[in-house]
Amino acid sequence: MPSNSIAQANTLAFDMFGTVLDLGGSLIGPTDAFLKACGSSVTGEQLWADWRGRQRIEQYQDNLFMLGHSGYLETCRRSFIYCLRLHKVDFTYDAVAQFMAAYDGLRPYDDAVAGLRRLADSGRFRMVALSNGEQGYLEKLVRDNIGVPFDDIISVEKAGSFKPHPAVYRTAARILGKSPGEIMMVAAHSFDITGARACGYRAAYVNRYDLPNEESPYLPDFEVADFNQLADRLLSASEAA
Repeated sequence: MPSNSIAQANTLAFDMFGTVLDLGGSLIGPTDAFLKACGSSVTGEQLWADWRGRQRIEQYQDNLFMLGHSGYLETCRRSFIYCLRLHKVDFTYDAVAQFMAAYDGLRPYDDAVAGLRRLADSGRFRMVALSNGEQGYLEKLVRDNIGVPFDDIISVEKAGSFKPHPAVYRTAARILGKSPGEIMMVAAHSFDITGARACGYRAAYVNRYDLPNEESPYLPDFEVADFNQLADRLLSASEAA
């Protein structure tokens, strides 16, 4: 990334779910227990393979239908039920409601905590959580599960749409009082990178899942494997600027 780009990006906007927080590592175990209690031979890992993708479909549909923003946890619940039906699992709605408490226990990746601390301690960037989660839920996760303070926590609720709707990135820029080019989106999902770049953000792709970029002109400024490499790249670039 050119030095003038990193010098302009004084604000880092972090995706939470799947980028900072380890969804699969946190949810597969409770899902295994749920499925066994239902008498199913399907494993948590098998269900997760479909469930994660279905969550995105639910969120995209939420944007497209324009019937009012459902909220992150509700789309996760709906996608979980869809995948239970897909795998012919007998379940009750009461059991699903109890299972959803597993989302309170989402754990961060170790490298994410280490990298966030380095970046926060440097004092060189405004640190922002920009996520699909509900506002109160995000604040709880940051306080109780991540343990690294952010300067701002912005839920997509404030835009009324899920990522990668342009309203999310434009609303965040307005709330922060920043031009889009001053903000760098940090995400482990290429659709989030593409959405942010299309709205004028800079972007760093933390490609922890070894997945390709979108077939799009809106590519990340750079790509790293984890938050340790992210901190190395950002801090060295800011020193050189």
